[in-house]
Amino acid sequence: MLEIQNLSAHYRSVQALRGVDVRVEEGEVVTLIGANGAGKSTLMNSIFGVPRASGGRILFEGQDITKLPSHAIGRLDIAVVPEGRRIFQRMTVLENLLMGCTADRRTVARDLDRMVEMFPILKSRASQRAGTLSGGEQQMLAIGRALMSHPRLLLLDEPSLGLAPLFIRKIFSVVKELNEQMGMTILLVEQNAHHALRVAHRGYVLQHGEIALEGTGSELLANPAVRAAYLEGDTAQLDAA
Repeated sequence: MLEIQNLSAHYRSVQALRGVDVRVEEGEVVTLIGANGAGKSTLMNSIFGVPRASGGRILFEGQDITKLPSHAIGRLDIAVVPEGRRIFQRMTVLENLLMGCTADRRTVARDLDRMVEMFPILKSRASQRAGTLSGGEQQMLAIGRALMSHPRLLLLDEPSLGLAPLFIRKIFSVVKELNEQMGMTILLVEQNAHHALRVAHRGYVLQHGEIALEGTGSELLANPAVRAAYLEGDTAQLDAA
């Protein structure tokens, strides 16, 4: 469904990605893990052309979208939950959800019912300003807003960042549910390697803008270098590997 081929990206003179290859097959959960500054969010953002790829190609369902303008990419069956959530803070919860609607307007009521079934807290907060929600509630709202567009590919950028353990478990439970019960294809960028690799079919380790390792989720969880670097906190072990 998504294929990233030999991708490079720059922020002015600084090269953030160096020849990255990533593929996401339909129906998979694929996770990208790495330390701060590894290039994870850059890769995610480059899919939408910010920053624009300086080399390589990005294919979605066989279509080369590398040079498409961001608004044209946004019309494809791709939705993103950005790092930091970026909800509309002064709008209500309901208004935020409605901002995600790009599909058939006749399904809006049914879609809203589906979102509050998945995230019951949003129903009682419907008329509340989104900026007054807790961090975990805001993340649920951001995911719900993305799902309102009926995406076939969901991009999640650091969904557990800054959340309490209870909400982290909820978020990864939702990821698993979306994939297993709805068949949604998901590309998940995460620092929380333990949770991310447990729900992923396959994963990539990004380090210094390059793919350092790849494998199934269980293979990477069992890899001594990955465990030392991301589960036990010694990134030097991965460099050595």
